[in-house]
Amino acid sequence: MTLGNLKELYEILLKEQGPSEWWPADSKEEIMIGAILVQNTNWQNAARSLANLKALTNFQRKQLVALRQPEILEAIRPSGFYCNKSQSLFEVLHWFAAWQFDYKTIQAYYGEDLRKTLLQLRGIGEETADVFLLYLFDQPIFIADSYARRLMEHLGLPTLPTYQSLKRLVPAEMKNFTIAEAQDFHGQIDEFGKVWFRGGKRFEQSFLADFSLLVEEGKDE
Repeated sequence: MTLGNLKELYEILLKEQGPSEWWPADSKEEIMIGAILVQNTNWQNAARSLANLKALTNFQRKQLVALRQPEILEAIRPSGFYCNKSQSLFEVLHWFAAWQFDYKTIQAYYGEDLRKTLLQLRGIGEETADVFLLYLFDQPIFIADSYARRLMEHLGLPTLPTYQSLKRLVPAEMKNFTIAEAQDFHGQIDEFGKVWFRGGKRFEQSFLADFSLLVEEGKDE
């Protein structure tokens, strides 16, 4: 069966898996930190570092910004790459603090240049920048992470070796998704990947095995 767009794929994932409740956090600041900590590691390790930071700050903005980099480094050791990540967290937190964590004002100021600006922050690559856009700035952005690329390849798209290779095939903003749906869609894909792309299970045994996806380059959803 051919799916005509990403929304149809999302609706099947939601029906089969239920709401993903992703991103798991109580504040945008916790999401921001988690998005950096989960780079090049699994969520379990990132969650241990998040727990350490919560014990120190309860994710209160003033307490987060008051942390010195060595304190951050010690707290986030479980997530690995802690030297680089501590530097990134320190600088990113202070960048947002300069704007008083006012995400609407930041978005209004930078407009279409917001993603480019985020990419200039230390340790923020394409995937993390898109996570920020989706979960901090509430833009319906598609996250072309490794699970998404593997899923799209199984659904009939060409080989997608890089983040940009998939981003070129899908619209930057999914116009027929609500913000909540776009945020859940990322979680749905990752939950599917954790089940069907790990632990010996095979895509051919999944509920999506008989589906293919039709995506036209540059087509608005």
